[in-house]
Amino acid sequence: MLTGLKDETVGRLPGTLNGQQFAIQDCENCNIYVFDHSATITIDDCTNCRLFLGPVKGSVFFRDCKDCKCVVACQQFRTRDCKKMEVFLSCATQPIIESSSGMRFGCFQYYYPELAFQFKDASLSIFNNNWSNIHDFTPVSGETNWSLLPEDTAVQDCVPLPDTDGFKAVRVSTEASRSIVPITSGQRRKNSDESCLFVFFAGDYTTANARKLTDEVRKPGFHIVQVHCSKVLKSRTASQWLCL
Repeated sequence: MLTGLKDETVGRLPGTLNGQQFAIQDCENCNIYVFDHSATITIDDCTNCRLFLGPVKGSVFFRDCKDCKCVVACQQFRTRDCKKMEVFLSCATQPIIESSSGMRFGCFQYYYPELAFQFKDASLSIFNNNWSNIHDFTPVSGETNWSLLPEDTAVQDCVPLPDTDGFKAVRVSTEASRSIVPITSGQRRKNSDESCLFVFFAGDYTTANARKLTDEVRKPGFHIVQVHCSKVLKSRTASQWLCL
């Protein structure tokens, strides 16, 4: 647990949580980096903090937080009574906000060498990302509690790279070309009505082959709207499919 901190850079290195639960509370103006996978993470009563939260097998729950910026990968994302947050998100299910306002979302964009293995340990697919499909439990008539960040918003400008000695060993990059999770446009307006492609992969290298495809279609002139993968079981064989 991290609690009652102010003006500090703190966190956890790869291999220090190993799927345990974690909590962050009552922190102000802190840079917090959790470079490991975990079971669940709760963040309570934090103000003006920058956070990176590595893959979370269960839920990430922000409560009573304001003016925070974060990069998050999880199965379920929720906020309650939060204000003015910017979230670069990878979420396997529909993100939920409740009694929250000024929420802005972008696509997860991050890399360090251990991150791909941590996604696997957390049972998360890099191709299942519903970051822009936000459900507002408490909508206000005539108002919008959430919006999407501009596509050119730089992750590093919101959540700076760690610069303390304790975290310099983690080789972090926020370049789009290196992101573990494919960068997608989400629910932003599409440039074309032709936006759906199904590709089936079979064999032992489905994830690697799907990754090669997404890297190719991210070249100039192409836009990935959304990706999804699932396994089709038939006669003891499994195929992984990717929808763009």
